[in-house]
Amino acid sequence: MRLTSEQKAFWAENGYVHVRGLLGAEEAAGYRARIHALAERQGETDATWESVRGDTSIQHSHDIHFRDAAFTRLLTDERLTGIAQDLIGPNVQLHHNKMFIKPPERGSSFPLHQDYPYFPHRDDSVIAVILHFDDAPEEKGCLCVYPGTHKLGPLPAVGSDHHLPEQQYPIAGATPIPAKAGDAIFTHYLLVHGSGANVSGEARTTLLIQMRDPADMPLSDRHASRGQGMMLAGINPSRRAFDFAWNEKSA
Repeated sequence: MRLTSEQKAFWAENGYVHVRGLLGAEEAAGYRARIHALAERQGETDATWESVRGDTSIQHSHDIHFRDAAFTRLLTDERLTGIAQDLIGPNVQLHHNKMFIKPPERGSSFPLHQDYPYFPHRDDSVIAVILHFDDAPEEKGCLCVYPGTHKLGPLPAVGSDHHLPEQQYPIAGATPIPAKAGDAIFTHYLLVHGSGANVSGEARTTLLIQMRDPADMPLSDRHASRGQGMMLAGINPSRRAFDFAWNEKSA
C-alpha cells in the first residue's frame, strides 16, 4: 500500500492524510482485543492531561511491542511502513508507540497541541500514525486538526502539558476526522491537533506510532522510550563503529 500522487499533494498542503482500510476489519478487531487484554493485565492508568483533569480518564501504555509480539510485527508491516516511506523517505526509524483506550461516556479529551515540544528534531522529519481498532465517530472523541498548520513551524505552547492557547485554537474550530476500524491517519508532528471527549457508549481504541528519518537529530533527550531507534524500514545510515549495548549505556 502506497500513497497516490493526490494523497501526497494533500499531505503537503494539509499536514495529514487519512488512509481508509489500511487494516482489515477482522485484523482491527483482533488488535482491539489484544489492547484491551493488555489494559486489563496492567491495571488502571490515566493519561489525562493536567489542563483537562476532572471526572474523565484515558487508559494508556507506552512501548507495547514489549508487551505483545503482535504489535512488534505490526510495526514493520509493509502497509504501514510503505506509506511512512512515502512521507519520510526510504529509511524509517521508530521513535515510540503508545496505545490509548478512551472509555465510554467519560473518555478524556486532548487539548489542541503540536507534538514538537515533546521531542523536537533538527529536520522536523517526525510523523505519527494513528491506527484505529474500532470506529471513531465525533461522539467518541475522534482526531481533530487545523489543516495546514504544519507550515507555521513551532508555536508557543502553554501549561505543563504544552498545549496551545484555547483562544487561538479552540477544538470547536478544528476539523474532525471521523474514522472506521482499520483506518490510519498520518500526521506531521508540527500539525495542530487534538481530540474531544468520548461521550458515546463504546470505548475508542487506538495505537499511536511516532516515526522519524534516522538521520534526523533530536534536539533534546526527552521522551526516550524502550526500543527507540528500531529500524522499521530501510537502513540506519550512521557510520558509527559497532559497540556492545552495555558499553554504550555506561559511556
